Amino acid sequence: MKIALVHDQLQEFGGAERVLVALKKIFPAADVFTSFYNPVTLGVNNRHFKNWKIDTSWADKLPLMKKLHSPLRFIIPWVWESFDFTDYDLVISSSGSYMSKGIITRPEALHICYLHHQPRYLYFYQTAIEWQKYLPVKIYGHLINHGLRQWDYISSQRVDYFIANSEETKRRIRKFYRRDSSVIYPPVNIPKKIATDYRQPNAEYFLTVSRLARAKQIGILIQAANQMKFDLKIVGSGRDQSYLKSLAGPTVEFLGNLPDEKLPALFQNAKAFLFSAIDEEFGIAAVEAMGYGLPVITYASGGLKETVRHGLNGFLFDELNPSSLITQIKKLEGLTKNKYLQMRKMARNESEKYSFEKFKQQLLKFISKFRN
Repeated sequence: MKIALVHDQLQEFGGAERVLVALKKIFPAADVFTSFYNPVTLGVNNRHFKNWKIDTSWADKLPLMKKLHSPLRFIIPWVWESFDFTDYDLVISSSGSYMSKGIITRPEALHICYLHHQPRYLYFYQTAIEWQKYLPVKIYGHLINHGLRQWDYISSQRVDYFIANSEETKRRIRKFYRRDSSVIYPPVNIPKKIATDYRQPNAEYFLTVSRLARAKQIGILIQAANQMKFDLKIVGSGRDQSYLKSLAGPTVEFLGNLPDEKLPALFQNAKAFLFSAIDEEFGIAAVEAMGYGLPVITYASGGLKETVRHGLNGFLFDELNPSSLITQIKKLEGLTKNKYLQMRKMARNESEKYSFEKFKQQLLKFISKFRN
């Protein structure tokens, strides 16, 4: 088979991009297509793509389009429908907010969409930018989004088969696209082995790894750290970085984007992983933390409820405010040493369900059903 991998865009590195890297590992000979590719904004994470042959859209070649892709998102249908996939037998679209599933393939080809999430801005989920804050932008956005919402539905009918990254995403595929899907959880980068005794770490800090964007609600974590005076380390960058730094007290440390090899030590020496995103479809970073035996304290929203078992491998807080989070942090700190170590073991056990090997096995099995 001649195979193509299609991804929304390569301008930042998150969970969806980790899935693309895994897909390329499974299909090393596959050609890669994307709307925009920006090695500069990818920073240290560009090394994942450095030796790839990446075909970008016509829009990528226009001045300033990389920066203006969001306000000019009415071009999305033209971006994806301009690619030619005539020569390909299997096309896997890795689709999210920029709707790469909207490509057109020949009838004989198999198009499988791995959906990370539907475009949040089309269906009134919280987004990275509060674009409805200003009236002219709100009017413009609603006009543009009306047409895109129609195209999003139409283009979803072109897909032969959907794979959802969680039960939460599967429900949304049924709700917005009226399509069935199969759940294959994304691969998570976890160590093959960790210390078998799960010693309680000497470090007393909490950790989060996230894009610094509005929907991630990092401000809740910072406010909790300010009130309780606990050490909080934040890995990641994003458009809200300056604002979040203005909120941070002396116990909060921003580490920026870090290469993968520097993350294990941070995970191993933390007390727990904190997460507060709204409507997160899966939450790779939280499960990655569990791979190091780290309990997760997260807002009870979206796909995190599928992986974080309250009181077993972490805690869920129900209200999106520092007080609700602090209540669960106090529960963690009130555990006996044996209970805490048991929670670490349960966290590690949960993470092992989401290995690369299991993702590869399930994906190839899914594809083989339709290619034989």
